[in-house]
Amino acid sequence: MDFDSFVLSAATADLSQEPLAREHADAIEFRLDLADSPLDQLASYDGDLPVIATNRVEREGGDSPETPERLEALRLAAEHPMVEAIDVELSAIAMGSGLETIEHASDRGVSAIISIHDFEETPAIAEMERLLTKTDEYGDVGKLAVTATTLDDVLQLFAVTRTRTQAGQRVATMAMGAVGRHSRAVAPLYGSRIGYAPVDPEDATAPGQYDLATLRSVIDHLDDGT
Repeated sequence: MDFDSFVLSAATADLSQEPLAREHADAIEFRLDLADSPLDQLASYDGDLPVIATNRVEREGGDSPETPERLEALRLAAEHPMVEAIDVELSAIAMGSGLETIEHASDRGVSAIISIHDFEETPAIAEMERLLTKTDEYGDVGKLAVTATTLDDVLQLFAVTRTRTQAGQRVATMAMGAVGRHSRAVAPLYGSRIGYAPVDPEDATAPGQYDLATLRSVIDHLDDGT
């Protein structure tokens, strides 16, 4: 998965939902941290959509404690033939526990999404640019999810998305929360390469997510100008 074009990912903890996602999604984001028997699910996965494996740590909004087993599960996931990308937090790299996982994935031709989640605010433009530039040192896509409280926050995120894209970096950006909800549909116009949406809106894994069918429809209409 090279992310040269936009990828809409169906976020789920249940790989049996994959057939329901095929009509609208380009990939499955499999949330290992929310799943029952995640490695067993992967072992039996025979769906059509490629998988982005995520094992989100608690401090960034996930359900997995910060243990060696968390990243070991990602390393094992990267060995599955349908896993084409993994998500590793920039904070895990800073703590010295993420690089081995990224290298293990890279050796198998699996891309790395380096992610940052801020559930408190939208940082200043310079800080967002610094964070995304930092992710470019380690992975194939830099993901930045911030919390917007004003429309100006969203505009600043779009500006950073555009700037980093024009600099040649692959980024995925979104503003969480009600104010930033529209960013999930609009950010691809500014260069964002990945979107996330649940098949069932009741299964949202982040504040402000659209359901998969709605987000696909809106993005497609914006993309073709209708």
